[in-house]
Amino acid sequence: MFDIQHKSKGLVSHGVSACAGCGLELIMRNVMSVLGEDTIILIPPGCSALFSGYGNESGLKIAGFQGNLENTAACAAGVRAALNAQGNYHTTVLAFAGDGGTVDIGLQALSGVLERRDKIMYICYDNEAYMNTGIQGSSSTPFFASTTTTPSGKPTSRKNLMEIAIAHDIPYAATASIHNLNDFKKKLKKAMETDGPSLIHIQTPCPTGWRYDPGKSVELARLAVQTGSWILFEYEDGHVTINSKLKDLRPITDYIEMQGRFKHLTEEQKAELQDYTVKYYHRYIKKLENMNIETEEHATA
Repeated sequence: MFDIQHKSKGLVSHGVSACAGCGLELIMRNVMSVLGEDTIILIPPGCSALFSGYGNESGLKIAGFQGNLENTAACAAGVRAALNAQGNYHTTVLAFAGDGGTVDIGLQALSGVLERRDKIMYICYDNEAYMNTGIQGSSSTPFFASTTTTPSGKPTSRKNLMEIAIAHDIPYAATASIHNLNDFKKKLKKAMETDGPSLIHIQTPCPTGWRYDPGKSVELARLAVQTGSWILFEYEDGHVTINSKLKDLRPITDYIEMQGRFKHLTEEQKAELQDYTVKYYHRYIKKLENMNIETEEHATA
């Protein structure tokens, strides 16, 4: 049984050990404000493990446990099955993992959950590297970003988690950003109410790994969207809504020059990254729009 000894407002402790300016803490507090007490959370090792606590202490006022890095989605599926066996279909089962535990090590378990259509909610907070273990690159690390395993810059683009989720034809998937919390909360509510698996992929600025002023987290998240580096959209039963369709993109330098992980870039590389970002943005927006066309054609066939 829980022995709640603090009187913090909401479901998250007032004091947690997140780094100053960490986008993760802002995400967790908003997630809990929407999902409420009737939630069980599954957290793998990583930055979010600080909310699991240590020993008999926890940073959250809800039930949950910390599993292994590779099996968060599988643990969530097991909890969902146990609740269903008890006739409990109302409790939200939340898997909450970073990019390393999602797009890399935990991808197989996540794919299984999506394929089986287990009714769980999965949130990937994406700080674009393995921040908890020394800032190693992940498959979600963006093109040219420096990490301890890609010191001269990652030579390839990031893996597209949303495309993987959509390929499973799940009922709901969305991207989000900490600079637009109203949008994030709306998507959380939709995900929570989805009859089947749902996924939210939210960019999570990391002052430690990205090497920027901790007071600039929200500004950086906004610039990621405005430069086309992070696209906000949602996928609902085959229909796509683009939340950040921009006519003019801000220069990529507005975003990367605030971050130490891009300080190694030459002027030629900056120009290459600008060209890549713009082309990818417009190509992907067109691809998302075509999804709706194909859905409408299928419906009238």
